[in-house]
Amino acid sequence: MSVNKYKAPALEKGLAIIEYLALQPTAQSQSEIAIGLDKSPNEIYRMLASLESRGYIQRDTISSKYSLTLKLYYLSHRHSLVEKLRSAALQPMRQTSAIIQQPCHLSVLFNDKVLVVAYSKSPRPIAVMIEEGNLYNMMTTASGKTLLSFLEDNNREQILHQDSSYQKLSKTQKRDFQKELININKQGYTEMPSSYAQGIIDFSVPIGDTTSGITACLTVSKLLTLEDENQPSHEEIIQKLLACKKEIEGNLGLASLPKI
Repeated sequence: MSVNKYKAPALEKGLAIIEYLALQPTAQSQSEIAIGLDKSPNEIYRMLASLESRGYIQRDTISSKYSLTLKLYYLSHRHSLVEKLRSAALQPMRQTSAIIQQPCHLSVLFNDKVLVVAYSKSPRPIAVMIEEGNLYNMMTTASGKTLLSFLEDNNREQILHQDSSYQKLSKTQKRDFQKELININKQGYTEMPSSYAQGIIDFSVPIGDTTSGITACLTVSKLLTLEDENQPSHEEIIQKLLACKKEIEGNLGLASLPKI
């Protein structure tokens, strides 16, 4: 067996904790992890705190036991997932933009933000431009609310628990926000005025679901102009978005997956 000449004790300790937790069927306490690694609890305390702050592990608020998050899985699949989404979505998005005369953008959740991963421009001379790679607030945007509304309850609660703006809300405001997400989920789409600028209406539909491992959303930001009388109605935009969603999911191979 080869000997590593360039040891990094802190890194090795962190990796050992991650590997140990990955092999455990249930969450582990600090003492249990220490025993499993043949360390003292004090030796691993700072590393546990660091891994938790970086999002690799999570601590249960009741039992204080640790378990892995999905961050490692997300990091290992992030680039391939984005490219897969873009490949499946760009052509249907361009066709939809041409029909409804409005731009479309595709987004995913990235930590506590909405990350734009694809954009198709409008054929009209004046339209809303959404840059790929931009990050937006998940609580105040149509894309963010759509993504949150279609997450599993425990995943959504975990994300909101870590969001500072959500934690600043009163109990009533939190309850109202949760009701809004429930309504979006039942309705199947979001329609709301833009939180970033006046004169813009956002429409958003989900792409995929948590069971498929792909969760994204397709959004149209319609700029209200004096020529709106000759443009598709809001209902027509939503129907075209839903049709585009169906085509994208078909390209991703999700249409044939059984619903769980």
